Amino acid sequence: MEILRGPGTGVIVTGGASGIGRASARALAAVGRPVAIWDVDAERAQAVAGEIAAEASVATCAAGFDLCETERFEDALDEARRALGTLGGLVHSAGIALPVPVDDLDEESWDRVLDINLRSQALLVRAMLPDLRRHAGSAIVGVASINAILGNGANPAYGASKAGLLGLTRSLADRLGSDGIRVNAICPGYVRTPMQDDALAAVPGLEAMYERQCMLGRMAEPEEIARAVRFLLSDEASFVTAEFLVVDGGVVPSQR
Repeated sequence: MEILRGPGTGVIVTGGASGIGRASARALAAVGRPVAIWDVDAERAQAVAGEIAAEASVATCAAGFDLCETERFEDALDEARRALGTLGGLVHSAGIALPVPVDDLDEESWDRVLDINLRSQALLVRAMLPDLRRHAGSAIVGVASINAILGNGANPAYGASKAGLLGLTRSLADRLGSDGIRVNAICPGYVRTPMQDDALAAVPGLEAMYERQCMLGRMAEPEEIARAVRFLLSDEASFVTAEFLVVDGGVVPSQR
C-alpha cells in the first residue's frame, strides 16, 4: 500500500463513477481512506464502489442522483456517515460541458453547466460543514480546468463555471481557514476521460492538436490527476490552501 500521511476520514467524491472522479476515489482508497461514490449514473456508482471496496479493503458506499437535486444531499450524507464512519473530505469532480458558443447560448444550457460545475460545490460544502469542522485535517478539492485560465471561445459556460470554482475556492478557504479546513482546486489539462473521448471521436485532429500544445507531447491519464487530488487532501499539504494546482503537462505555459 502506498503511504501518504493522514488523515483517514471518509471522502465524498462527486462524479466518482468515471474519469478523474473514479481515479481520485481509487487513489484515496489505496491509502486507506473510505470513499462515497456520488454520480448521476446510479448503477455505475454502485459498481465502482464495489470494485474499490474489493481492491482496497476500505468502506465504500454509493449514491446515484443529479447534483442539481440539492434537496437529496442530506439523505446521501446520512448514508455516507453510516457507511464510512467519518466525513473529512470532498472531491467535487462532477462536471458537464455542453459546448455552445455565445452566439447560440441559451439560458437552459448556461444554468445547467453552472449548477452542476459550480453551484453544487458551494451547497454541498454548506451541508458538510458540521462534519468537516468536527475532524482534524479536513480538506476540499474542486476539479476546475485550464479553461478557467486560458478560456475557450467554444464553451463560455464551462469556462465561466471553472473560473468561478477558483473564486469559490479562495472564498471558502478564507472563511474556513480558522476551522483548520483547507480548500484548494486543481486545473487539469487534456485528460483521457469518457467526456474527452467523445470530443476526440467527434473532431478529427483534436488529439494531435492537444499533443502539440502540451510540452510533454501527450494527454494525461486520470490517475495522474488523481495523485494531485490525493496530495491536496492529505496532511502532506497541511499548509496549502486557497490555491489552484495546474496539472496539464505544460499546456498553459505553452499558450502564453
